[in-house]
Amino acid sequence: MTGEDSKVWLEDGVLTITIATAANGCSLDAQGAAQGAQALAQYSDRVGSVLLRGGGSNFCAGGDVRAFATAPERGTYLGDLADILHGLVRALDATSVPIIAGVQGWAAGAGMSLVCMADIALGGPSTKLRPAYPSIGYTPDGGMSWTLPRIVGVGRAREILLLDETLSSDEAARLGILSRLVDDDLVQTEALRLARTIAVGPTSAYTGIKTLLSESRTRSLDEQLDAEAASIIRAADSPAGREGVDAFVEKRRADFSSSPHSSSPQQP
Repeated sequence: MTGEDSKVWLEDGVLTITIATAANGCSLDAQGAAQGAQALAQYSDRVGSVLLRGGGSNFCAGGDVRAFATAPERGTYLGDLADILHGLVRALDATSVPIIAGVQGWAAGAGMSLVCMADIALGGPSTKLRPAYPSIGYTPDGGMSWTLPRIVGVGRAREILLLDETLSSDEAARLGILSRLVDDDLVQTEALRLARTIAVGPTSAYTGIKTLLSESRTRSLDEQLDAEAASIIRAADSPAGREGVDAFVEKRRADFSSSPHSSSPQQP
């Protein structure tokens, strides 16, 4: 499906996942999250980058609190929704390609959790982030209690979560939650441009970088040095590594286009 109702599509190696739409008040779109997790598994060999986006004025305002209130069994409803969100989070954590987020407006609750899953998150001057869970008496989901301390440090994460702090775009960028800021009206355009640029880049090198960063969580420096040596040896003999070095020596732009990324829109 590639029509107006599509939540997920693959084009030019970029897997775009719409996590919220204006139609549901920019709250988390469960269908988009489920389709995103499915597509990450189905198209893993064709994806060069992942783009997380909101389809309205906000990236994602969190869960639909009104739906929480009207659910016959609130715990069951939230458990089902958490399962869907966590399926996407697990799929994002498992993907070997870079994840880009175009964060316009608010990223609250689950929206902020998904921003924390991105490798590169772009925001604008009007971007704001907030955990939002304590304000309704809830605890975090979407991995925020795991990712946020690793981005900002345990002490700062405690303060942000316990005080339900609203972070301005400048503060979020200073803390490293947002990678950089662009004009508000350029957030989506620049995020897509970056995702497309990465999608035609040296995918095997990106995979190696993400693997090293992920596995460094549980390694000593000595173990990490061994892993880096093994990784750069593999890179040197890879098609991307050979092309990159040859292009540098020959003073031309490297062409990594041999990767099998789709050039036509597809939707699972």
